[in-house]
Amino acid sequence: MEDFNIEEELKKLPASPGVYLMHDATEEIIYVGKAISLKNRVRQYFQSSRKRTPKIDQMVSHIQYFEYIVTDSELEALILECNLIKEHRPKYNTMLKDDKTYPYIKVTEGEAYPRILFSRDMKKDKSRYFGPYTSAGAVKDTIELLRKLYHIRTCNKSLPRDIGEGRACLNYHIKQCDAPCMGCIGQKEYREHVEQAVKFLNGSYDDVLDMLKKKMYEASADMEYESAAEYRDLLNSVKAVAQKQKITSDEGLDRDIIAYEADGNEAVVQVFFIRGGKMLGREHFFVNVRLEEGADLLSSFMKQYYSGTPFVPKEILVSEDLRDRELLEEYLAERRGNKVSILIPKKGQKEKMVELAKKNAKMVLEVDRDKVKREEARTIGAMRDIFELLGIESKNDYRIEAYDISNTAGFQSVGSMIVYENGKPKRNDYRKFKIKTIEGPNDYGSMHEVLTRRFMHGLAEKNEEQALRKFSRFPDLIMMDGGLGQVNIALQVLDELHISIPVCGMVKDDRHRTRALIYQETELPIDTHSESFRLITRIQDEAHRFAIEYHKSLRGKAQIHSILEEIGGIGPARRKALMKYFEDITKISTASVEELEKVPSMNRAAAESVYHFFENKRTS
Repeated sequence: MEDFNIEEELKKLPASPGVYLMHDATEEIIYVGKAISLKNRVRQYFQSSRKRTPKIDQMVSHIQYFEYIVTDSELEALILECNLIKEHRPKYNTMLKDDKTYPYIKVTEGEAYPRILFSRDMKKDKSRYFGPYTSAGAVKDTIELLRKLYHIRTCNKSLPRDIGEGRACLNYHIKQCDAPCMGCIGQKEYREHVEQAVKFLNGSYDDVLDMLKKKMYEASADMEYESAAEYRDLLNSVKAVAQKQKITSDEGLDRDIIAYEADGNEAVVQVFFIRGGKMLGREHFFVNVRLEEGADLLSSFMKQYYSGTPFVPKEILVSEDLRDRELLEEYLAERRGNKVSILIPKKGQKEKMVELAKKNAKMVLEVDRDKVKREEARTIGAMRDIFELLGIESKNDYRIEAYDISNTAGFQSVGSMIVYENGKPKRNDYRKFKIKTIEGPNDYGSMHEVLTRRFMHGLAEKNEEQALRKFSRFPDLIMMDGGLGQVNIALQVLDELHISIPVCGMVKDDRHRTRALIYQETELPIDTHSESFRLITRIQDEAHRFAIEYHKSLRGKAQIHSILEEIGGIGPARRKALMKYFEDITKISTASVEELEKVPSMNRAAAESVYHFFENKRTS
């Protein structure tokens, strides 16, 4: 916003709770925060007398303008903050690197004849949920085991309404269901089976182990060895499930244990899942640390994590106190439906469990540190090396755009734009262009059209208040595949539109492999064993792949046949024969007269007609 005066706008801030959003020069949201008093909190960022961390200084230097949303309470502000962070993923907020959803086991207790189902959603219905579990495979195995043990139905029939309709399914005939759908078992007896399954899910294994042992021995004594083997396999399955759970307390509570370990801008948060006093699993989360540190980091993680998971436990143990602990408890209680306690244990078994979680987080971080460094070297490090090679001022974030043209003998030319940010592809920003103004295989003309359309869209969006913002973010560098000729086309377009962006070209050797970059009419050699060279190769390959993939999607058989229909003397039979013989329109367009003549039903005249048709297209 060119007319936004930060000093003047700070004076207008209300002393009310709410959420503030910081924007950079491209109008992208770079930070979202909440405040009890917007007036006091937002002003702190711009007070020169106030001591700020280098991270906050860096963020403030990018703020072009801010906006805010007033709420009725701090709790409303926290909820809104969570939603906005999840939607916009601002770069300076502490962010989970990946969003995970965990599976649950759902027992439909609201049904007359309940089922046991796999679920990733936890709805407020009459069903009972168990979990979360960290392994979807383990959940499916457990459900299958329960169905075999207790003969729980798998059908979607509405019972008792549909009893007697149709016929019993295969599970009844292989003795894995008692067919309540056919009235073969009463509702009371069936629900007793379900209650046994629920006890199993709550960790009560002794009864079923005793029952399976008894049946196995009875079957063996009766020389029913096949049945005995089935009971033995079920017995082993139950033991495997039982051994995966550790007793952690006698209280039988649902609780999560959360601790973290941080190193610079990287952190790992470890979560132990305790359900009914038993550990169901553990999971670690990689976190990008931005402004928050210490307990603030933990608070940011918990807000994001619990806004996305369907289950909130009654008790959460954390490694250190949180500044907004009471507010977070209120927020989580609202999500759970009753009280939630966040505790910082100082002694005893609980403190030991928190310490164990912290040790696990530290171990994961140490093991992963080398991997993180390697990943950084091949991405942001490689980007930095490219910019240094070109003599372009380095920065914190790098955006490169690369372009390519694809066509088949001039037919259906298309252009592609791919985007790499900080060394990684940003596929949401990829764009496709169907060439509209150029006919024939004119790559320079096609590229001129693509670049003109791309940057005119961007300029238009920058001048519009309400825009989808698909093109308004301009790159820090444009990479052209094709050397000096394509570079000059890009520079011409930028000059015509009065835009200043560095442009370099990828120079190829005799084997069509990139060997150097050309920048400002100077060829700059690259170490072919460097990460920057590998990144350039990935960018080049990705631009080709995206263009060719788009081109293929446009040229179905109907379109190919429409091209062949333009050739005189080539009827339906010959078109079919050509496609069957060559399998690809590209091969047809580059075939010699002699090769075309080999196709069944093709004579010399027809072959020459096809050859000259494509030859004229190539030279037109």
